[in-house]
Amino acid sequence: MKIAIGSDHAGFQLKKNIINKFKNKIDFKDLGTYSKDSVDYPDYAHLAANELISNNADRAILICGSGNGIQMTANKHKNVRCALCWNEEIAELARQHNNANAISLPARFINEHEAEKIVEAFIFTKFEGGRHENRTKKINAI
Repeated sequence: MKIAIGSDHAGFQLKKNIINKFKNKIDFKDLGTYSKDSVDYPDYAHLAANELISNNADRAILICGSGNGIQMTANKHKNVRCALCWNEEIAELARQHNNANAISLPARFINEHEAEKIVEAFIFTKFEGGRHENRTKKINAI
């Protein structure tokens, strides 16, 4: 599985930790940022969304301070379904019911262990389809 991963400065350290933890299981495409210097989260959300849309990545992980801004930006792209995940159960449901192909993590509100559990759920949980398929098709209706 190829995962595009990007963060702003607030998520930089958590991004590094996730890459290090899962580097033997996941082929990451690190889109930046590459330091704690202040940057704008939309730049990294757009990069990751474009990787998904162009089929250069199977999924995306995005990280900013609250997880909100980077998620909102990613969801502006058609066919991107980015879920804000602050625990493992939310990540599982995002995959099972919403077929999320991206998640955002709130770096200032979760610890490294929680982030690892969320990423594992995002990677290994399958979409249930069925009644959820019809709902996810309606997301891009406009």
